[in-house]
Amino acid sequence: MFLILLQYIRPVAAVEHYMEQHRAFLDKFYKSGQFILAGRRKPKSGGLIICKASSRREVEQIISEDPLDKYQLALYEIIEFEPTSYVNELQSYLS
Repeated sequence: MFLILLQYIRPVAAVEHYMEQHRAFLDKFYKSGQFILAGRRKPKSGGLIICKASSRREVEQIISEDPLDKYQLALYEIIEFEPTSYVNELQSYLS
């Protein structure tokens, strides 16, 4: 599992211009089963995504499809982690 942290590096107005495309990007990977959760940071300075992927390289490939990456609007930090405890409802996402 991977936690992807996004930090906007351009004004929020510039980011908002591409938000519809960013949401389409998120939807694509929700449908594939690779994205489990995503949300905005508060205050609005970026976001986070929990991603199920087999490798960091796969995550990097996924990020390369994000308009916020393509147009250099955000920086990404990728943190790999191993879930060791969780609520039962998440079991299907983790196996």
